[in-house]
Amino acid sequence: MTTQTATTKGAATRESIVARAYDIARASGVEGLSIGPLAAAVGMSKSGVFAHFGSREDLQLAVLEEAALRFGNAVLMPALSQPRGLPRLRAIMEHWFEWVRSTAGGGCVLMASVMEYDDRPGALHDQVMHNERRWRSELARAVQLAIDAGHLVPADVAQYVFELYAIPLTVHHEAGLFGYDVARRHGDAAVERWIAANSPQR
Repeated sequence: MTTQTATTKGAATRESIVARAYDIARASGVEGLSIGPLAAAVGMSKSGVFAHFGSREDLQLAVLEEAALRFGNAVLMPALSQPRGLPRLRAIMEHWFEWVRSTAGGGCVLMASVMEYDDRPGALHDQVMHNERRWRSELARAVQLAIDAGHLVPADVAQYVFELYAIPLTVHHEAGLFGYDVARRHGDAAVERWIAANSPQR
C-alpha cells in the first residue's frame, strides 16, 4: 500500500467516524459522545478510533466542525446562486427553514451545542462561538448587500441579523411542538413581514 493510498484510506475512515458521531450527537448531544460506544457503532476498537482522534474532545470538536460544514452547504451555498440583495437573503431564510425540516427527525447539533457550551469555558465553547460568529458574519454580509442594493433601509446590520436569526430559531422550536408545516407557514409569513417593515417606501 502506497503512502498516498494509506492517507486516503485514513481520511475516509476518519470521515466515516465523524459522520457516525454526528448522527449520535443529533440524538444525544455533543456531550453524549464517547469513544467506546462510537467505536462499537463503527465496528472498530477504541484504539482504532483514538488513532484518528487523540481525545474525546478532539472528536467533539470535529463533530462541531462537521455540523457547521453541513449547515453551510445546506443553507448558504445554494443561496449564493441567487442575485445579491433580497433574492439571496430570502433564499438563505428558505434554505434555513429546510434545514429545520431536515433535522426534525433527530436534532440540530449546532443549536444543541449552544445550550451545552454557552457557559462552559474551554475549546468546545470556543468552537461553538467560532461557528456562531462565522454564520452571523455570513448573514450580516447578505444583509449588507441587500442594503447596498437598495432593497433594505440602511440600519444597524447587527440588529437586522438578530431579528432574522430569531425567526428560524422560533420555527425550530415550534416545529418540534406543533409540526413543521405550521411552523414553516409562520416562518415564511414572518420573513415577509420583516422585509416589508424594513424595505424603502416606494
